[in-house]
Amino acid sequence: MLANALAELLPNMEETSALEVASIRSVANLTANPVNWLRPPFRSPHHSASSVALVGGGQRANPGEVSLAHQGVLFLDEFTEFKPGALEALREPLESGEITISRANYRLSYPACFQLVAAMNPCPGGCESILSCSCSHEQLSRYKNKLSAPLLDRIDIQIELPRLNKNELLNQKIHQQESSQAVRDRVSRARKIQISRQGCLNGQMNNQQIEDICMLDETS
Repeated sequence: MLANALAELLPNMEETSALEVASIRSVANLTANPVNWLRPPFRSPHHSASSVALVGGGQRANPGEVSLAHQGVLFLDEFTEFKPGALEALREPLESGEITISRANYRLSYPACFQLVAAMNPCPGGCESILSCSCSHEQLSRYKNKLSAPLLDRIDIQIELPRLNKNELLNQKIHQQESSQAVRDRVSRARKIQISRQGCLNGQMNNQQIEDICMLDETS
């Protein structure tokens, strides 16, 4: 639900980006939606997906899920159930924003600048929390070792979401909430400020831009 909500909060793509996304879909023999063609893509492959399905390749050099999610969201549910080799293949596109595929008869690159959202249980037994976990130390160790440190290092925000109790679920009090459009407008304004300041989004700044723009003073 949260991953789907994130896709709705992203502002529409610029026409240049939308054409790039449409070109990738065309290579993959997928059609673009003429009504919502400016909306960022949302991809959620099953955890049985292979490395080729995620990053691309095969006999026809098709783009993978990381490229089909370009300028949008790639949601990987049951993160630890993906094959280790498939997960490790995500490290290059997460770092560089593109994926280079080398095979015996071709070598090509596809754009792959996406937001990764991953979800997993806190332990192999699906316990409510690590604090109340009944799994053994060996089970927890094997479970955590499915995700390498270099891969986790590329995931900027990691949050544990506790299970809601019965009283919270039954509480029918209506709280004042923002609409998705209101939040999307705020995100759009923030993006415009970033682009006008440094010509790109904050997450795309290089080391020199970070030193020039994000310099801390003695009071920070």
